[in-house]
Amino acid sequence: MRIKRTLALCAALVSLAAVGACGSDEGASDSDLPGASDMASVEEYLTTFVTCENLTTGDEYDDSGRSTAWGEEEVADASWAIGERAVCQDGNGAPIALLTIKDMKKFQTAADRDGHASFLVGQDFAVVPAGAGTVEGLKASRLKYLTCDPDLTVPSGFEKEQGLVSGCFLTDHFPTD
Repeated sequence: MRIKRTLALCAALVSLAAVGACGSDEGASDSDLPGASDMASVEEYLTTFVTCENLTTGDEYDDSGRSTAWGEEEVADASWAIGERAVCQDGNGAPIALLTIKDMKKFQTAADRDGHASFLVGQDFAVVPAGAGTVEGLKASRLKYLTCDPDLTVPSGFEKEQGLVSGCFLTDHFPTD
């Protein structure tokens, strides 16, 4: 039984490594970001670092009357290039919006236009956690904080790199609001 569990764990780790190694080679920083081609892969990646329970489609979540999760209006706007939106709940019941992104450059352009949006991003997905504990847990995830705030100040020792759109930045510093 122990051998089966060890083999299953090894297979899961190899699978996660493969998910993290896949994605576009557009931009040097993209290669360092994890990739996930579908919602099941995004959920699997997140659960390595934080709780992501009761995954539902965005529409199902919105119809349930629970607290608002990011993206209800944006998913219908083609300029955001969102492929799919789903929502799960962290260990405290706070929503985490999960987004698959069809075109990260278009997504960043829309984020820049919005002016107030910030996200945790991989190569081809974005995450919008509402809970501070979830943000803290995702610091080890290799996701980057995407913001288009021109006044972003990053403390020394953290990376800050240009995003795919002028005025947008990626950093491994996750500010707390």
